[in-house]
Amino acid sequence: MAIKIDKKITGYNVVKPEDKVAAPTVTAAAPKETPMAEVIQMHESVERPETLVGSTFKIKSPLFEHALYVTINDIVLNAGTKYEQRRPFEIFINSKNMDHFQWIVALTRILSAVFRKGGDVTFIVEELKAVFDPRGGYFKAGGVYMPSIVAEIGSVVEQHMKNIGLIHDPEMDEATRKLIAEKRAAYEALGAKKNSEVSAAAAAPAETASADTLTFPPGSMMCDKCNTKALVLMDNCQTCLNCGYSKCG
Repeated sequence: MAIKIDKKITGYNVVKPEDKVAAPTVTAAAPKETPMAEVIQMHESVERPETLVGSTFKIKSPLFEHALYVTINDIVLNAGTKYEQRRPFEIFINSKNMDHFQWIVALTRILSAVFRKGGDVTFIVEELKAVFDPRGGYFKAGGVYMPSIVAEIGSVVEQHMKNIGLIHDPEMDEATRKLIAEKRAAYEALGAKKNSEVSAAAAAPAETASADTLTFPPGSMMCDKCNTKALVLMDNCQTCLNCGYSKCG
């Protein structure tokens, strides 16, 4: 390859192949890797901190003479970061009634062990709610059927998990909400026409109402879908005023 020399030659030197030094190549500095945050997940080795946050729920069942108080304490993982989360860590059940002390202690220890195991612990809710009392269940305030006291403990655990964001209720679409509102309004209007005395009783002052007054019409039957006493007969069809379920499709 010919090279044109534009300047006057004043000297020269023979360069041997072995004397050639490769010109240093300038490479762009590699971008520094963003340090990864050490995200702590729930596992058995996580030590219990001195202070835990939690909630206490009261269970008043006709199967028990005294109320049960369920306390669920949570551990806060990765506090102060975008990975912060609350996870159930331990559960306690307290009551004046000591007849069921043994199984209550056993249940709380097993549940606490499951919480500390880590992973998806939401499955325990369905397991508890599927326990049935051979003597029969009961309706709690609001018309929700509880097949056993263990099932209500499971309902409390579910509510707590919803409060801390472990369980999310499926969003009811706008059409279903509108349908339920229309059905409820139609049923109330029909009841007002048939029995004005019932309407007058419904409009009575709050102080005369019982603390356990159902939020659905008297005489409602239990819905097989949502286990709530909110199923009424409308246009010869059983319709739930809580979830919108209808036996007529």
